[in-house]
Amino acid sequence: MNYCYECGTKLVPKELEGEGIIDYCETCKTFRFPIFNTAVSMEVLSPDRNKIVLIKQYNRDKYILTAGYVNRGECAEETVAREVKEELGIEVGDIKFNKSEFYEPSNTLMLNFSCVAKTEELNIAQKEVDHAEWFTIEEIEQKIFQGSLAHRFLHEFLEKNKGEK
Repeated sequence: MNYCYECGTKLVPKELEGEGIIDYCETCKTFRFPIFNTAVSMEVLSPDRNKIVLIKQYNRDKYILTAGYVNRGECAEETVAREVKEELGIEVGDIKFNKSEFYEPSNTLMLNFSCVAKTEELNIAQKEVDHAEWFTIEEIEQKIFQGSLAHRFLHEFLEKNKGEK
């Protein structure tokens, strides 16, 4: 953030005791902490936990994880369940937090979760998802968009859960 969201004055870095250097508005005489988006991405596992679903969207030919923005007043776990239902048409349970990473291109704190689908029968939302497909644990790392944030989340999830079911 370069300018105050209240008055538009250019912010300056200023020391705030106990916090370090924080953006400061000299007009409002107020520190302005960072404002960013929050979103979730998830490894949606099949009921037997042997497969994970990947999606393609926005006419891109790259597989990614299911994801979506957290709505005002919603906790991240509610967002996971809502987004999977909206995009894939399935209910999930056993929602577990994995890790987070700030994604600079969209000014978004991404929270990665895993969850288990109640069924493998997908009913994708054509407005949001172009294609969705289940992949086995053995083949999924080759299918996901290499070098992407989704790939990093997936790789870490698989490494952490190697040999588990």
